[in-house]
Amino acid sequence: MTETPIPHNSIVVVGDGRKALFLRNDGSPLHPKLSVVRLLEHEAPPTRELGSDRPGRLGNPAGSGGRSAIEQTDWHQLEESRFAQTVTQTLARAASANPALQIVLVAPPKTLGELRSLAHKSLQTHIVGEITRDLTSHPIAHIEEILAVERL
Repeated sequence: MTETPIPHNSIVVVGDGRKALFLRNDGSPLHPKLSVVRLLEHEAPPTRELGSDRPGRLGNPAGSGGRSAIEQTDWHQLEESRFAQTVTQTLARAASANPALQIVLVAPPKTLGELRSLAHKSLQTHIVGEITRDLTSHPIAHIEEILAVERL
């Protein structure tokens, strides 16, 4: 990890699979002062409302114990992937509207990887840094403190 400050006027996206805070750094690169630009939240309904199908079976060979050969669908993971698409689409629109936009992503490893894989090349040029942390439940003042210490 290099010692790169968070650029002034950059957008810092603090997110996980269910919530994304879009924050603008109104402070200096070394002393971020974040203000909320947008909040996206995805309400994940209970599994019973997401899908009701059971996994299929591929026969029942002797000694199989009656288990399914096909894994249960992880409906919450599918919803988190859809939410990651919404976040990257929102960022892509902002980047196309502002060619000078700089973006910093802050997310847990799984979410960060998902956002990275969904970002088109045109959006990737705007991403100037990534921090692998889950800070979505932290107050903004605490996020500022962490970002002032932990560099990109």
